[in-house]
Amino acid sequence: MVSSHPSGDGDEEGAVRSADRKGGPGHTVLLALVLAVPVTKVAYTVGGGSAARDVFVGMEPANWPDVLIGMVLTDPLLAAVLAVVVSRLVFVLFAAHGAVPVGGGVLRALQRGALTVVNPLAMGVIDACFFGPWWGLGTGLAAYALRKGVVVEYRTGRRRTHGHRGRGTRAGPGHDGGYRPSRRLRRAAALEQWVALALTTVALPALAFVSALDGQAWTSIVRCQVTDGRRSESDRLIELGRKGNGVVGWNLDTREIANGQGCTGEESLYVREPWWRG
Repeated sequence: MVSSHPSGDGDEEGAVRSADRKGGPGHTVLLALVLAVPVTKVAYTVGGGSAARDVFVGMEPANWPDVLIGMVLTDPLLAAVLAVVVSRLVFVLFAAHGAVPVGGGVLRALQRGALTVVNPLAMGVIDACFFGPWWGLGTGLAAYALRKGVVVEYRTGRRRTHGHRGRGTRAGPGHDGGYRPSRRLRRAAALEQWVALALTTVALPALAFVSALDGQAWTSIVRCQVTDGRRSESDRLIELGRKGNGVVGWNLDTREIANGQGCTGEESLYVREPWWRG
């Protein structure tokens, strides 16, 4: 873009580049969700307090990520939005570090196209495997649109490549300092930024906490033969791990960690009513 900006604008652009290289707001939101949402899910599902502590102890630290994975695999909308946000965040980080080639030429254009397409394609395939082709198609197209929007941001000068120092030049491919993007292109870049911000800071946290409070278990519910001294009954367990031929789980009937044998899976994952119905 043609530059008549004061030095403060250059400082602002530097701050934007620095934020991009650190992940921007998406990095902060994702980190907060990874920490808070699994704990909320376990606490609401089993009742909180000492029950939640016992579940995390019974799972062992290596299995704690299973809570988040289980939530994503049982909620297609949460999985789709998370895939779109992660796809864009990865592209922003790569671009901020100069991994996305700029400049003219067929080879560079092909490289940019491949980097823009490959990750949304992978996200779409993953979603299609778990939730069906329509979810996969929608996720892939949405991820591609936002990654393409990042390219548009560079073309309009809203973003600069790492190490860019020139004033009045465009960070996009093959354009000199006299280039001025059209109003339509600038509006498209602004729209993409607002959509990405809304998905990252509003839609994703809302969907994550709705999933955490929906009353469903994050993993399989099994009915097992549980022996406790002289007592031997068939109880429902939230599976936390497998030990030999049995299952270690949270016993929904006695509200304690138990070992079960001869387990069979149950179809429903609902343990209690969703929070908004309680």
